[in-house]
Amino acid sequence: MSKQNLKNILFYLSFFPKKIILKLIRLYQKTLSFDHGLPKKFFPYGYCRFNPTCSEYGYQAIEKYGIIKGGLMALWRIIRCNPWNKGGNDPVK
Repeated sequence: MSKQNLKNILFYLSFFPKKIILKLIRLYQKTLSFDHGLPKKFFPYGYCRFNPTCSEYGYQAIEKYGIIKGGLMALWRIIRCNPWNKGGNDPVK
């Protein structure tokens, strides 16, 4: 097996799980999310304390940094999203 074949295999192994997770986040946003989905009609001014919303932040972080680092960034953001945090503008850097 050549180096190029190995690189291609590693690329696809990391690419598809990332795409699946991103699709799941979009599915959540369209269905269950208070800020993006069906319940939005009950929360017209939004529910998340942060901008972008936590699910959008997670999507952007995973898209930019991958499943591991982006997932940890999203988890840390979700932990910080609580009534004792002021919230505000917090883009993915």
